[in-house]
Amino acid sequence: MTQQPHSRETTGPTAEAAAGAVPLRRRPEEDADVIVVGAGPAGSAVATHLARAGLDVLMLEKSTFPREKVCGDGLTPRGVKELIDLGVDTREEAGWLHNRGLRVVGGGVRMELAWPELASYPPYGVVRPRQDFDDMLARHAQAAGARLNQATTVVSAITDDRTGRVVGVRAKVGRERTEVSYRAPLTIACDGVSARLALSVGLEKRDDRPMGVAVRRYYTSPRTTDDYLESHLELWDRSDPANPRLLPGYGWLFGMGDGTVNAGLGILSTSKAYGRTDYRALMRSWLDGTPEEWGFREDNAVGKVGGAALPMGFNRVPHYRDGLLLVGDAGGMVNPFNGEGIAYAMQSAKLAADCVVHALSRPTPASREHALSRYPVALRQQLGGYYRLGNIFSKLIGNPVIMRTATKYGLPIETLMRLVLKLLAGLYDPKDGDAFDRMISAAVRMSPSA
Repeated sequence: MTQQPHSRETTGPTAEAAAGAVPLRRRPEEDADVIVVGAGPAGSAVATHLARAGLDVLMLEKSTFPREKVCGDGLTPRGVKELIDLGVDTREEAGWLHNRGLRVVGGGVRMELAWPELASYPPYGVVRPRQDFDDMLARHAQAAGARLNQATTVVSAITDDRTGRVVGVRAKVGRERTEVSYRAPLTIACDGVSARLALSVGLEKRDDRPMGVAVRRYYTSPRTTDDYLESHLELWDRSDPANPRLLPGYGWLFGMGDGTVNAGLGILSTSKAYGRTDYRALMRSWLDGTPEEWGFREDNAVGKVGGAALPMGFNRVPHYRDGLLLVGDAGGMVNPFNGEGIAYAMQSAKLAADCVVHALSRPTPASREHALSRYPVALRQQLGGYYRLGNIFSKLIGNPVIMRTATKYGLPIETLMRLVLKLLAGLYDPKDGDAFDRMISAAVRMSPSA
């Protein structure tokens, strides 16, 4: 059941609004306890957690499901853990293609690294097309009790005249682009890299944090079934044959199990080539260098090349201010080590939901604000040090000399690569792990939060 949106665009002053605090649950004129903008992995995850806690959640999604998203379609064990925490059935019988680890290719080396055995994460990754994955997660949120309005493009926040607090959103609905508004005590921005909602209240991205760009395409290929995700760590820009450049990024080949392979590449902004490279041409050049029998040629292409930006390392802050929480890509939560976004979108969703549930259960405005202030603190505690290391890493490999040296001398050492896998994928036990886990945990603890 969908409530009719209200058309008013400001709220009258009340004692609580004047104090800049969250009202106790919803007022009669409000549309939900919480508005969630965007029904991707971040939005559907936070909506599921909130609805299960008994809150009335309204999700607003600009597209209609099923819809396509540019992504590698592969989840590491870190992402699988978040799915399990949501109660999603991740068995192969439920439509998930499992993998055992990561195959690394580069520097003349081809090495298969199994996902580590950890107490904190399952020992397998999964692959599933985003077109199906996002639809499944949205339906999962609906099954938990969240309401979903599709074809609803949120264009800006509604703020209280006196306090500046976010009290709702303006949106355009359907093909007619009918202008409507929705209100709730709290709003959660899960609208991805565009971060339109955050921008509408002046939350700009930080230019001192890395960005990435990814492009991908599907190909019919005999490599459609693979026990490993495959990562190619040497991406050469040969647009100038006299001056080929090794770029900070990687290419991937993820078998989909349906007769196709997701082939793509990601590049970091720390390279001078960022923004000046024809990424589609780069991918074409890289795939043309693969064996012809693999099938990564134009005749076997399925659909068009898609591209997307990757906001990394907490590049938009604060993650909570004046009734608005930023979750997932909207808050720049892509891992700067490896470009993984889904796992961290769902992890931040869980943290946000926990803070919101506690806030809306408290009796006083000050206490509710105190609970909400815990969200950015929890993010920094769980990811801040790790992301600071990732930001440093992204700058280092932006140096071609360092990139070439690491590729030449690091890749052949299997023990080192197992450490690197744990670090880059964030797959380590913070407590009671092995020597590698203790090394990574110590480095993270010593790093100031991002």
